Amino acid sequence: MLFTRRQALSLAAAPSLKTPRRPNVVMFMTDDHGAWATGAYGCREIETPTIDGLARGGVRFRNAFACTPVCSPSRMTYMTGVLPSSHGVQDYLVPEDSFGPSARRWLEGHRTYTELLARNGYRLGMCGKWHMGEDDRAQAGFSYWATVPGGGGAYRDPTFVHNGERKKLAGFKTDLVGDFAIDFLNQQKRGQPFYLLVPFYAPHTPYDYQPEAYRRPYADSKFACFPDAPASPWQNPALARMHGKRDPKLAYSALITAADHNAGRIVKRLEELGLREDTLVIFTADQGWNAGHHGVWGKGNGTIPFNMYEESLRVPMIWNHPGRIPAGRTAEPLISSYDYFPTILEYLGIAAPPDPRRVGASYAGFLRGGTPAWRDRLYFEYAYVRGVRTRNLKYVERAEGWPSELYDLEADPGEARNVHDAPEYRAQREALRRELTGWFARSGAPPIAEWRATTRQQLPEESRARR
Repeated sequence: MLFTRRQALSLAAAPSLKTPRRPNVVMFMTDDHGAWATGAYGCREIETPTIDGLARGGVRFRNAFACTPVCSPSRMTYMTGVLPSSHGVQDYLVPEDSFGPSARRWLEGHRTYTELLARNGYRLGMCGKWHMGEDDRAQAGFSYWATVPGGGGAYRDPTFVHNGERKKLAGFKTDLVGDFAIDFLNQQKRGQPFYLLVPFYAPHTPYDYQPEAYRRPYADSKFACFPDAPASPWQNPALARMHGKRDPKLAYSALITAADHNAGRIVKRLEELGLREDTLVIFTADQGWNAGHHGVWGKGNGTIPFNMYEESLRVPMIWNHPGRIPAGRTAEPLISSYDYFPTILEYLGIAAPPDPRRVGASYAGFLRGGTPAWRDRLYFEYAYVRGVRTRNLKYVERAEGWPSELYDLEADPGEARNVHDAPEYRAQREALRRELTGWFARSGAPPIAEWRATTRQQLPEESRARR
C-alpha cells in the first residue's frame, strides 16, 4: 500500500495510530441538527447524555461546519471529499431522483472513502437515511443495508428496505434505526474490522410523532435555547407556522433525545460485545438548523434566498476512541465536511489515490492531542450561493439577482447586521470576493452565475425560483 509523503510522515509521528488490527468505526449522523442543540455545545435543556459523554471522553471540535446547508449534497461531500459543484448534487434530491425507476446513483463515478474501506478489509453497514440516489440498494462498499428510501417521511410505522427486502414495521423510525444497527453489530466476527454508518432521520421534519418517553423530559421546559425573534422577511413559507410555537420546539428536542438514546443503545452494545476499546465512535450531523435563530425555522433553504447563517452550517463533531484519542479536549480549528474523507482514512492508515477535486485536509493531528498548523478559511456553496468564512468575517455571494452579505463575526456574532455596503468594510469585502472567486476556480468550479451547469438533478422548487 502506498502512502502520500504527508500521510507517511503523519503516521510515522503518531505511533498511537499503529495497531496490529485496524479499529472498528461507528459514525452517527443526525439530520438538521445544529451544534447548538446539544448539551455538549451549551444547550443544557436538551437532553443528550450520550453525545455529552462522548464529548467528555474524546475530542469535541468547536468550529465544525458542513460545506453546504442541505442534506443530499452535504452527505455526498462527506462521502467523497469534493464540493457540490464537483460531485453534481446541488440541492436535496426529489423522490424521482432518490428512489424508484428513474433514480440514479449520484455517487457513481466518484471515489468514496467507504469503498476504500471495503477494499481494505472492512465490512460496512448502513442503517438510516441515505438520500444519495437508488436509496433502496446497497452501494459504495456497504454489504448491510437498512433504510427508508427518500429524505423524510413519517416517524410512525415506516417501511424499510432491509438488505433488498421491503418491510413495513411497527414502531418509531428512530428506534428502528437503532435496532438495525444493533443487528449489524451482532453479526460481526472478531478479526474483521467494521464500519457502521448510522445516519438518523431525526430531528428532520415532519414533527408528526415522538414517543411519550422522549417528549416527557420537556413537559415543563422553558426552551431558552430557542430564540423567539420576529420572523424573517426571507422565511420560507413552508415552515413559517413553526415560529414561536411550543410544540415544534418540544418535537425538535424530543427527536434529538431519541437519536441520542439510540446512539447510547449502540454504544452499550459495543461494550457488551467487548468491542468498545477497539471502536472509534464519531458523532456529527449533515448540516445545522435554525429554530428561531435570525427569525428563521429551517436550514439553508429555510429562507428565500438561501442563507449561510452559522446555525445552518455549524454541526457537532466529536471523535471518541478510548486509549487512542485524548479525553475531554476541545479543538478549535475551522473544519469542514470536505475534511472528513482525508481524516478518516489517515486515522485508519488507508491511502487514497490523489484526486485534484478534493479540497480538504486531514485534521487527524488534532485527534492525537497536537495543535498542527491549520488554515483559517472555510468555503461553502449551495446552488446560487457561495461563501467564505474566516475567524472573524463571513462573505456570502449570491447569483441570479439576490443580494450578497458580509458579517463581522467578531463585532456581530449573531449575524444581525449585514455590512456588505458599509464603506469601512469595502476593502475586506473586495479581498474576500476575489479570494472566493479564485478558490472556486482553482477547485474546478465554474463561475457562480453558471452553477446550474454543475448538476443534472431535478431541482426542488426553491432552487428553480429566480428573482
